[in-house]
Amino acid sequence: MIEPEETEPQRLARNLAELLQELRVAQTGVQVLFGFLLTLAFTDRYAAAGHLVHVVHVVTTSLAACSAAFLIAPAAWHRILFRHGHREQIIRTASVSALVGLMLLAAAMTGTVLMVGYVVFGGLFAALLASGFGLLFLVLWFILPLWMRIAPR
Repeated sequence: MIEPEETEPQRLARNLAELLQELRVAQTGVQVLFGFLLTLAFTDRYAAAGHLVHVVHVVTTSLAACSAAFLIAPAAWHRILFRHGHREQIIRTASVSALVGLMLLAAAMTGTVLMVGYVVFGGLFAALLASGFGLLFLVLWFILPLWMRIAPR
């Protein structure tokens, strides 16, 4: 027996549930990273680090905070707009918010690798390491899915 096609409200409910589940995974990552970055400022090694490490730390912490804002926003929108007929708009806006949040998370993670690499190994190795991870995030999170989206089946 063939199952009937889902209705528009069912499709929207499924899309929203899938999106919120995806965001839960990313939110956990950004929250752990943000917590780690917050604790760094209170260590002896951080106090002895140079100006560059402090600047990268503040920028990276800011990127992580912005990422958290974008990744958590759809849950807040859903809660505020729940049962007010805005589900399609929530999904459309939340999808963009999730992508922006993931871009910011990739930048924050790359900055964290740069900072830790710089403290442990020095400038050149840290730059190479961070560049490698930045490229990894770019390829795995954005280029491959976009390529699959436009590639003929």
